Amino acid sequence: MTDSLDPRAAGARRLRDKVCIVTGAGQGIGRATARRLGEEGGKIVVAERVDESATRTTVELREAGVDATKVLADVGTFEGAEAMVREAMAAYGRVDVLVNNVGGTIWMQPYHKYTPEQVNLELERTLYPTMWCCLAVLPVMMEQGSGSIVNLGSQSPRGLHRLPYAVGKGGIFAMTKVLSMEYGQYGIRVNTVSPGGTAVPDRITPRTALGGGMFADEPDNEEYAEYRSQMLEDIRNQQSIRRPGNPEEQASTIAFLASDDASFITGQVINCSGGQS
Repeated sequence: MTDSLDPRAAGARRLRDKVCIVTGAGQGIGRATARRLGEEGGKIVVAERVDESATRTTVELREAGVDATKVLADVGTFEGAEAMVREAMAAYGRVDVLVNNVGGTIWMQPYHKYTPEQVNLELERTLYPTMWCCLAVLPVMMEQGSGSIVNLGSQSPRGLHRLPYAVGKGGIFAMTKVLSMEYGQYGIRVNTVSPGGTAVPDRITPRTALGGGMFADEPDNEEYAEYRSQMLEDIRNQQSIRRPGNPEEQASTIAFLASDDASFITGQVINCSGGQS
């Protein structure tokens, strides 16, 4: 590898030849995770539903000498998640690591402002992709007798103006615990990294692009701007380290949990949140 994808890796090769699926790998934490796992020797399946961002990450990885495959899939459906795993198996014959990164709040507003359609879209964005991807990959990992699943949580279950998203992330916490208890006997570990407020400077796909955007797409809406400001202030007030995190900081924690350095850790939620509580 000629160019460093993430200097934080410091020469570590903990994921050498491990096949790693990263969902939502086109931008933000997903892209940083694909870069970090690739830097550490992983073979990366760049799973995305947006071709532009998937291509950017895949090309970047390949130029740095990483074995990377692009898979376009909508993991908000079981059929999409199943197709993703099938393509990964066709390319590499196994799946060692699954990083369930897809998710993210669409609207920021008090709960009484949400419509039923918005609630459904929030859950479809944040909860279902992790559920479907786990369901799709577990038979493969069971057959192998090994695997590491790292889910992305959030500090939102203690926060303002994102209740449906918070419910989705709370569900992921429950999923992590139950799956770790049920599938540890097969050599499968399941953990969650729970970010705090994280800056995403490389966003290609707008937050609202896949969710209808009927409210949050109005940048001049003063009421919405106030809700967003209140939410961000609430996050800042909870933090010990008074700055936003960055995607690389989340990726380094994900890489640890994915690797054999965490071989006796399962069922845990690791906060990477600047002390947010």
